[in-house]
Amino acid sequence: MQALIKSVEGYLSEAFKESGIPARLSDAMRYSLLAGGKRLRPVLCLATARTCAPERAAELTEALLPFACGIEMIHTYSLIHDDLPAMDDDDLRRGRPSCHKAFDEATAILAGDALLTNAFSHMTCASAPADRLIEALQLIAEAAGAEGMAGGQMLDLLGEGKRLGVEELLLLNGKKTGALLRGACECGAVLAGACAEKRAAARLYGEELGMAFQITDDILDVTGDAAVVGKEVRHDAESGKATWPSLIGLDESRRQAQVHCAAAEAALDGFFAGPDAELLRSIARGLAHRKR
Repeated sequence: MQALIKSVEGYLSEAFKESGIPARLSDAMRYSLLAGGKRLRPVLCLATARTCAPERAAELTEALLPFACGIEMIHTYSLIHDDLPAMDDDDLRRGRPSCHKAFDEATAILAGDALLTNAFSHMTCASAPADRLIEALQLIAEAAGAEGMAGGQMLDLLGEGKRLGVEELLLLNGKKTGALLRGACECGAVLAGACAEKRAAARLYGEELGMAFQITDDILDVTGDAAVVGKEVRHDAESGKATWPSLIGLDESRRQAQVHCAAAEAALDGFFAGPDAELLRSIARGLAHRKR
């Protein structure tokens, strides 16, 4: 995993240095993009591709790195906009001031806009057959758009101050958090030329991982330390957010996180083997116990 993260960090560190970008915009984009983070989404994309075609693992890492890093750019855009006063109004992200606090609100909006848009220009630089690349681009656009992450954010805002049911919360989380994680995994399989069965398994793995991720995120907001988590905690309750601990309690939330982590692992059985498959399994196992 560290090798894949190093590749991702190396690519991102060179992004958006172009002289044609206004310096303040470039600074804001790079401030958020290079602030650290788990780099989970690009790693999932690369690891899934590699385990679909293990004989081409090293080749696929280099070929698909622009696409995987484009997913991280989309994720970073979502964090910048999610932190804005009109959204979740968070002052802390990845252990330091949110983009709109470090710069200003207008600059943060533009930084998010630019990261989302330029992400697709980076993804088109991936070396893959045109039909696979077009399909993957469509999948990730849908994951980030109105039926995916953006739609999930809308449901999240509409759910503030309300007690949502389990099915409503599953739908919200599946869009807001799960869509991009699922998309990262499925796109890796698509770009590697995986068969329909492996694609379906990768998609299911991503869906289950997304649910586990959001449940543990909700738990950390209740139990975590801001210095470790890297963002404000106890914020969901103050904002009246619909969360798993508020709906089913902490103990059951922890149990459900483990259930979804186990389901993610099970989705790989019979379809994926080798070191990259084991990496995917270890990510699922570790998610239930994450501290940030």
